[in-house]
Amino acid sequence: MTNILGTFPEYLLTGKLDEIRAKEYSYLDEQNHIYVDYTGAGLPARRQYHAHKARLDGATFGNPHSVNPTSHSATVLVEMTRKRVLSYLNASPDEYQVIFTPNATGAAKLVGEAYPFRKGSKLVLSSDNHNSVIGLREFAGRAGSRTSYVPVQAPDLRIATSAITTALPRRKNWRLKKSSSARRGLFAYPAQSNFSGVRHPLSWVSLAQERGYDVLLDVAAYLPTCALDLSTVRPDFVILSWYKLFGFPTGVGCLIARHDAMARLRRPYFAGGTVEAVTIGVPWHKMAANESAYEDGTLNYLSIPDVHIGLDWLSSIGMELIGARVRCLTGWLIKCLLTLRHTNGEPMAIIYGPTELRSRGGTVAFNLLDKTGKIVDDRLVAKESSAARISLRTGCFCNPGAGETALGIGAGTLSGIIRAKPNTAEEFWNLSGLPSGGAIRVSFGIASTVRDVDYLVAFLIKAYRDRETNTDGLPPRGSC
Repeated sequence: MTNILGTFPEYLLTGKLDEIRAKEYSYLDEQNHIYVDYTGAGLPARRQYHAHKARLDGATFGNPHSVNPTSHSATVLVEMTRKRVLSYLNASPDEYQVIFTPNATGAAKLVGEAYPFRKGSKLVLSSDNHNSVIGLREFAGRAGSRTSYVPVQAPDLRIATSAITTALPRRKNWRLKKSSSARRGLFAYPAQSNFSGVRHPLSWVSLAQERGYDVLLDVAAYLPTCALDLSTVRPDFVILSWYKLFGFPTGVGCLIARHDAMARLRRPYFAGGTVEAVTIGVPWHKMAANESAYEDGTLNYLSIPDVHIGLDWLSSIGMELIGARVRCLTGWLIKCLLTLRHTNGEPMAIIYGPTELRSRGGTVAFNLLDKTGKIVDDRLVAKESSAARISLRTGCFCNPGAGETALGIGAGTLSGIIRAKPNTAEEFWNLSGLPSGGAIRVSFGIASTVRDVDYLVAFLIKAYRDRETNTDGLPPRGSC
């Protein structure tokens, strides 16, 4: 710890998290795990599991779509959790509603399939988006809307605000024509990149809205280490997966949406629980008037209350404390990676994204370089780090835009690859001519300690310093 304190003395102020690690996350040390994949999934505290068991031991719960005692018990807890979500995000129920989904992907799909795309409207995406958001272009294209992308700039993998304003030009006298049918389209971006950790400005929300666009904000990678106040930042749609924040429950996400934005959507489908009435003799249905219209079938009523428990747990610790620790560990890892050298003096690592801590979260994407200067194949790192009981992430992280920019894959190269019609991810990457199919991603969270960083760095030195690597015996590449 002495080394990190020399650079980040404020790390000492986060000592409470060491106590929490020892009590609530002790299974990491008991099972000999080094976990540095918090952008992939948060980790649950023991108390979350205990609370879940105690709830199930103390009551009986049934399908909420009824008025019987077990249904009432489930309904009460689900509705309490809706209120807790709004409270946590400082969102007024007069302005926002909470729709439970299986995950952030499900939330994005709800918006995409129901959004009023049409000829003349636009879908504007930052190139730094998760596949689940990029997939909205399929809905837009079917409706005749055009999709455009705001480029990511190397080497920091940031997006210039000037590029956003260019992609979202003002329309003269738009305010005079503002109505539910006059929205110019949808702008979607992540508050934090799941590839590079870059935190994109929340000010883009109001910038886009002033230009006539609805805004979908992906906060799945942002919320685990940073607070969001929906009383000051007012996106039309917010998507997230709760396991990203606190590991348990899985299979529960949310679409948190403004009432006026939801009124612009038109669902192309109805299901059990989403309608007030349906007829067969004459094809007719009336959608439910509240969030139920978007919650298909029976909710995951045994797990949704665990979101309440998780939010209470994070609130008891404080996001400022979590954020401070993650910031220190991120800076320490970056410093260590930048100073890694082979004995011939050549660097051992290349970082994709910011190497400073301004406007970035606790995610670091990088590749290793062997002694010849060649990129170490990420599949080899995945294999060998797993053998060392280290859980990190490799690949392109379902973020092709940031990955293409980081690895230097231009439109010309992509066009040539697509014309060749590759059948597998392995064929795609072989045609690209790149030395590796992605990168290594390390990310920190609530239970991370400096020991995790030091162990990881020691492993990298032992495994790859002065080594020439190859791809012999590695499995085929998987999909992104």
